[in-house]
Amino acid sequence: MSVQVVSAAAAAKVPEVELKDLSPSEAEPQLGLSTAAVGAMVPPAGGGDPEAPAPAAERPPAPGPGSGPTAALSPAAGKVPQASAMKRSDPHHQHQRHRDGGEALVSPDGTVTEAPRTVKKIQFADQKQEFNKRPTKIGRRSLSRSISQSSTDSYSSAASYTDSSDDETSPRDKQQKNSKGSSDFCVKNIKQAEFGRREIEIAEQEMPALMALRKRAQGEKPLAGAKIVGCTHITAQTAVLMETLGALGAQCRWAACNIYSTLNEVAAALAESGFPVFAWKGESEDDFWWCIDRCVNVEGWQPNMILDDGGDLTHWIYKKYPNMFKKIKGIVEESVTGVHRLYQLSKAGKLCVPAMNVNDSVTKQKFDNLYCCRESILDGLKRTTDMMFGGKQVVVCGYGEVGKGCCAALKAMGSIVYVTEIDPICALQACMDGFRLVKLNEVIRQVDIVITCTGNKNVVTREHLDRMKNSCIVCNMGHSNTEIDVASLRTPELTWERVRSQVDHVIWPDGKRIVLLAEGRLLNLSCSTVPTFVLSITATTQALALIELYNAPEGRYKQDVYLLPKKMDEYVASLHLPTFDAHLTELTDEQAKYLGLNKNGPFKPNYYRY
Repeated sequence: MSVQVVSAAAAAKVPEVELKDLSPSEAEPQLGLSTAAVGAMVPPAGGGDPEAPAPAAERPPAPGPGSGPTAALSPAAGKVPQASAMKRSDPHHQHQRHRDGGEALVSPDGTVTEAPRTVKKIQFADQKQEFNKRPTKIGRRSLSRSISQSSTDSYSSAASYTDSSDDETSPRDKQQKNSKGSSDFCVKNIKQAEFGRREIEIAEQEMPALMALRKRAQGEKPLAGAKIVGCTHITAQTAVLMETLGALGAQCRWAACNIYSTLNEVAAALAESGFPVFAWKGESEDDFWWCIDRCVNVEGWQPNMILDDGGDLTHWIYKKYPNMFKKIKGIVEESVTGVHRLYQLSKAGKLCVPAMNVNDSVTKQKFDNLYCCRESILDGLKRTTDMMFGGKQVVVCGYGEVGKGCCAALKAMGSIVYVTEIDPICALQACMDGFRLVKLNEVIRQVDIVITCTGNKNVVTREHLDRMKNSCIVCNMGHSNTEIDVASLRTPELTWERVRSQVDHVIWPDGKRIVLLAEGRLLNLSCSTVPTFVLSITATTQALALIELYNAPEGRYKQDVYLLPKKMDEYVASLHLPTFDAHLTELTDEQAKYLGLNKNGPFKPNYYRY
């Protein structure tokens, strides 16, 4: 939008001032990795630094509008600088302020006259610009909404979230090629690759385990011949994982598991590097499934490993290409939603390949779910609402690891926190941690924020939404977008207003409004970012799970769901300790014998709950 500041007296003489929006982004391990071989991977208890990654190039100044790394990260609209009038100096006159506020002209002979006043007004160069309206062109939405509800719903206003570019043309309608001439990808804008590469280089500095894994294992290439199809959040951290898998010998094709979490510049950088990536921020529902299909259904390329986050990719292959499972050696799943689906398939006798449940590994539960959400919940809420937490009443639905992290952060900021739970053990933990256990109906009228972290469906219903106080903030920290009944809000009597990217006001006829974030989707990855170091832990766990399943002798793993061996969890943790200059204590022979342990681990039995 261009704005002209025009004098009423001389509108024709004043040039147009265009104001542009600014966007605010014990032996070296042998990773052929049978479970028994993992013991050789763990360094001595005293530590030993893994080789540190080479420093990335220094980050350049912020790029122009819509193209920099921060463009996809900022939830708010760009700030418009104010124009100031430029006064031209006159050799014969001096400007002085008149006593009544007008401007005076002083001539050489000392005569003082009042300058003619100018009335300024703002004119819009484009008078057709409309504000505070939802886009009417939503995009392709026709394909099978009933297939899965974990990452899509039937009312996603995807087009309104594509604020990283003014180009509303769907990437599916563009003809793009990378510098090598390949067009086997579909991203928002391949020209953003340079900015995405800088994001990836920054992420590498906070992902020491993956970088160490590259250096220790790339000579051996434990994933040589692996063809991995992935469906995860496409962020700079995922890019480091993908490039690590590539360095270990794998071929990868990737789609996004969430229509709002893709960083467009990172997707462009991956496409420029030769990775077939099909994802952009703000996909429609049809786009979402189309991207997954383009990853899977390609002539001359048959996947033999699946890395999934939410189960949508696995579900799509089961539904559309079941014969592919004859060549697939295993599935690695990292979300509670996807794990539930795998257990359901296994119980029904329909799981035809081994699967690794990464979500319930110690390194995922304790670090990604707990510590990551403890930090990112505040980040997501601050970026979208600019709110102050002190004294606010908050109800957190679910006191699993995600809920524990959210509650701890909000309590530390001075919020009054309530918890809802169905599990008496988690409920007792909440009480012992100082939180009041309630039913949602008991506090729904008084709370300022409602946060869901259950992985269930219809936790917050239309009845709850109707009873909320004015300006109550509603958001979801679970992977699935089914926790808040957003569909029930799409009725004629309710008005939707887009306030800023990922923030909607839903207004009732009496004027009451709630603030809905990311339309009920995952708050931290849709509206902000998550700590890279924590994702290093999860990504390393995923890489080791892929290596284990791919290299396991036939028959070691049946058609069932397995937990990551405790030894691997310990190895992942050990790779991150040198970052803190941490030094492990080593058991003496006598101590090891007394405890009945191997000096090099594992140090806890599989049934141990951390």
